[in-house]
Amino acid sequence: MTLPLIGQPRNRSVPSDTLASKVLGVVLISGTHERAHYAFVMATGAAAIGRDVVLFATNEGCRALLEDWSSLDQPGRDAAIRARGVAGIAELREAAGELGVRMLVCEAGLRMAGLDGVRLAAGVQIAGVATFLEATSCGQLVTL
Repeated sequence: MTLPLIGQPRNRSVPSDTLASKVLGVVLISGTHERAHYAFVMATGAAAIGRDVVLFATNEGCRALLEDWSSLDQPGRDAAIRARGVAGIAELREAAGELGVRMLVCEAGLRMAGLDGVRLAAGVQIAGVATFLEATSCGQLVTL
């Protein structure tokens, strides 16, 4: 199998049974900025190449889907990332919405993290793990 060189166009006629046609489920359990940031990088990257994506945050990871995500561990890391020309969580979260990433926050996870009743970011739905599993039934899962 020959892989295209960076910068060469890829064949966009992908058979329907390939990985590219499957849903990517991103499970965010951690409340660290580093893992939350990369969850959005994975989600937006997959959505940008045409994959359906469901981002499911639970436990301390729910903090990334709050209206004010600054309660993540090490929120100051975001300014350092942006100073280096890398999109921060706010930009990635906005891009995720624009690219159609479905963002779910676990109802039980909110309670476990003591966040029930806190305002969620625009477009975030409260759901349970069964909803997430149904939405990603035959897809690929990544846990951060």
